[in-house]
Amino acid sequence: MTATRDLSRLSERIDGAADDLTALTQDLIRIPTVNPPGDAYAPCCDYLSNRLRKSGFEIETVRAEGARGDSDQYPRTNVIARYEFGRPGPCVHFNSHIDVVAAGEGWSRDPFAAELEQGRIYGRGACDMKGGLAASIIAAECLIAEAPDLPGAIEISGTVDEESGGYAGVAWLAERGYFSKPRVDHVIIPEPLNKNCVCLGHRGVWWAEVEIKGRVAHGSMPFLGVSAIRGMASFLARVENELYPNLNQRRTRMPVIPDGARHSTLNFNSLHGGLPEESSKWDRLPSAMVADSCRVVIDRRYLIEESKEEVEKEIRELLDKVGQDVPGTSYDIRELFSVPPTMTDPDRPVVQALSAEIENVLGEPAAHVASPGTYDQKHVVRVGHLKDCVAYGPGILELAHQPDEYVDVVDMVQSAKVMAAATHRLLTGELPPSADGPAF
Repeated sequence: MTATRDLSRLSERIDGAADDLTALTQDLIRIPTVNPPGDAYAPCCDYLSNRLRKSGFEIETVRAEGARGDSDQYPRTNVIARYEFGRPGPCVHFNSHIDVVAAGEGWSRDPFAAELEQGRIYGRGACDMKGGLAASIIAAECLIAEAPDLPGAIEISGTVDEESGGYAGVAWLAERGYFSKPRVDHVIIPEPLNKNCVCLGHRGVWWAEVEIKGRVAHGSMPFLGVSAIRGMASFLARVENELYPNLNQRRTRMPVIPDGARHSTLNFNSLHGGLPEESSKWDRLPSAMVADSCRVVIDRRYLIEESKEEVEKEIRELLDKVGQDVPGTSYDIRELFSVPPTMTDPDRPVVQALSAEIENVLGEPAAHVASPGTYDQKHVVRVGHLKDCVAYGPGILELAHQPDEYVDVVDMVQSAKVMAAATHRLLTGELPPSADGPAF
């Protein structure tokens, strides 16, 4: 049979697996792998292991012992499944994180019931990214069934803690060679960045905790102390009036979506000052104290045209001015998390294979985009030194972390077709001619 005929039958096989894909997605959503703290990681890995073992995959379950967040109560358990076709060739790896953020408020339905309504599966993690994980499994299983004589191998991993940096998941595995050649050649991460888009990378991130320090005193005589909260108010005002206008003027050549994220951004994640917050049942008055400490956590997303050194310098320059506004204050900065911008060249094989199959399946040219936030590509590239890595999967980016999050079954089916056919191209080397595109 010709390759075209094989791929036509592959598409039909995936259509026939739509009910299985739906049920698989629902099963995964119903395992509440909420992070933090890291619930139900092991049961989710057991479920994936049982499923993929029946499909002929060899299973390895790895706990990231000693990694950030790992404990006996909340073990950081990852699963890696590998299918060898039997002939030498490259390996295509599908990596999905199994953790989801907390459900939060505002849902109109049970966030872990995985209800199917009008072709949509609702639930926390449906979009980000258990729908993508399920689609990659169906894509791999259908390709193996339809084309068992391919060269090379397929891997599928379910990894943890992506929502909190990925250090006990992809980073830990990458440090041990799981995302490097010669084991793996191409990595596809089925994050929800729209079914017609290949995501080449993401903006940079710098998280830091800024602490303004003052001097404690009696609240009735604040002139004898130095209020750290007033110092923090000065810093926040300078960010508002000096930094934000500058950030809004910076626009990247990176194809970041949505459009608002093509600018530099800064978010205040949390703010704490003065006496510790008490329980809502606390029925006594607080002490009369001048706050000698106030802390804010900032989330700065920066562009490929910026450097981390410039980002940090801007914050320090504003903090240096706080002492002029509120004499007697000082400050400390503690870096919490830092990752530079990442972009895969559009001429890489994985980009070309996915782009060609998006056009074949959807009947429209693929869009090349970048993510506003980081995901585990950062570890594959930075630690695994593997450049042939992108994100591609079903789901609408703006639904991630929202109430009533959902994934569309048709989108999952179409994405599975793209993944399967692109994997066929990568394993056989049947790549389209390289398209000219910007190098980042």
